[in-house]
Amino acid sequence: MLRGYEKLKKGTLIALISIVIIVFDYITKRLIVSKVTLYEHIDVLPFLRIVHVENKGAAFGLFAQFGTNIFIVISICAIICIGIYLIRLPIGIELYSMSLIMGGAVGNLIDRFKMGKVIDFIDIYFNDWHWPAFNIADSALTVGIVLFIIASLTHEKSNGNSYGGAVEK
Repeated sequence: MLRGYEKLKKGTLIALISIVIIVFDYITKRLIVSKVTLYEHIDVLPFLRIVHVENKGAAFGLFAQFGTNIFIVISICAIICIGIYLIRLPIGIELYSMSLIMGGAVGNLIDRFKMGKVIDFIDIYFNDWHWPAFNIADSALTVGIVLFIIASLTHEKSNGNSYGGAVEK
């Protein structure tokens, strides 16, 4: 069981990581909107460029036909679930993964509330092949989800079971 000070330290770390992601995501998106016209691109490296695209759908523009409101509801539900999970005050990789996921979810939710769409601006490509454009919040979500899966698999192995719960003795 964690003491009050330890809980406060972990809670502060979770909030700090999430806030850094949210602020960095917000600032970069506002810079793109103010400095790069819609669909304009700026070459940065032979495989990377900055673009300005608007995404009304989920990841990679999927399900845009469902409209913004459904994604707002899904995002709010996800943030609530993450918040409930964070009450457990996870440790190790879980703590960082949940902080990244929370920051990414809130970052994209801000765009959906303000504009009804998400601004994406990172374009990775090779010749004519392009990965769908994404943003800082998407990156945080992706890294957070990967870390959470790793933490879950590691936890599962250490418990010696396949359902993620503790083994009864």
